[in-house]
Amino acid sequence: MTSLPMPKRWDVAEINTWLHYHGEATRAMTKLRTALESKLIPITAYILVSAVECYRRHPELVLQIDRAMSAEDIGARARIPGNQVDSVHIWSQANIFLLGRNVLIMLGRIAPHDEPERTAIVLDFWKRVAGAFRGDGNLQAFDAGYTCTPYLDSVVSELDAGCAPVDDEKWSALKKLNATLSSYMFLLYFDTRSGMVDTGPYQLDDGRVLLVRDFSKMGPSDFSWASELEVPYQNLTAAFVLRDVEVDVNDWGTSVTRPENYLDHVERFGLFTTDNGPLEPVGLDRVDDIRAATRAAQQKLYRDIAAMSRKERIDAGAYVYFSFLRPFADVAGAAALDWSIPRESLDVYDMLSMFEGAPADAPVESDLPYYTPFPS
Repeated sequence: MTSLPMPKRWDVAEINTWLHYHGEATRAMTKLRTALESKLIPITAYILVSAVECYRRHPELVLQIDRAMSAEDIGARARIPGNQVDSVHIWSQANIFLLGRNVLIMLGRIAPHDEPERTAIVLDFWKRVAGAFRGDGNLQAFDAGYTCTPYLDSVVSELDAGCAPVDDEKWSALKKLNATLSSYMFLLYFDTRSGMVDTGPYQLDDGRVLLVRDFSKMGPSDFSWASELEVPYQNLTAAFVLRDVEVDVNDWGTSVTRPENYLDHVERFGLFTTDNGPLEPVGLDRVDDIRAATRAAQQKLYRDIAAMSRKERIDAGAYVYFSFLRPFADVAGAAALDWSIPRESLDVYDMLSMFEGAPADAPVESDLPYYTPFPS
């Protein structure tokens, strides 16, 4: 790793301020998370491998992306559906790197005082992207009472105008489609929710609220395991107009509603795609066909992942996490960077690949810092 410059207006004290901020935000969300453990995918192993790769490579990649387009411009351009510079990828851009630093300190590969410039570069980029993406003076849903409403007013108006009441028969089919898409995307993104991201609640003039759910990169893509998947759309956006529902949306793009059965409180619904650029309505007469194609793709995907070796599964999952930075490069026109993995984690790969089970988080019910601070 090369020596890197400290960003302007950053020093160890400033870094520690943001380490504490990210740690407390992540700790709060982790307390509320429902932990999932996959029998198929070695989640902990691949997260740890990817985190080390992020620590050792992302600062250099961030600088290249920032030179191609400023972080502020990337965040501002992402305030529309059809790209993956979203709350999940923005959160991950900072926090997976910080996890990698924790891991390497734990393994004795770096000391807590080492390389503050690397951390500052990643956090500075995150801060500038996050502020421009939200556009409301906050940096995360954590700051704003668990609301995430980045989409421009024109986008919200277009989504609202494209929603219509749905009869009971069609609504039953739409509930099944939502469940099918959700489970498919969870598997496609190797047991993460990063391909299905909620934003909201957007307040509408009639007193209702709008919850928006984006399903992204659903078919063949840079994911090698997706090259032969056949689905009708690459991107879908679902818009739910809700009555008598309170909605929280966290920085992992997950919504929590009161009451929990929000789908029984939908007054109007719309389905859209951005496959050709602008939002385009998708006729609800296509719902059954979309669901059937998605179920078939999911079955194939499950068979293909089951046929992978453990190492292939770790490497695929690690690529998902490591490439959380890639959408920023896509928006900046700088995607032709080295996204291969594993590359810089080989010295610890065998050790980290032995971990089994669900992710082992930093202490949640603890007074210890979630992310190790730099010595003052």
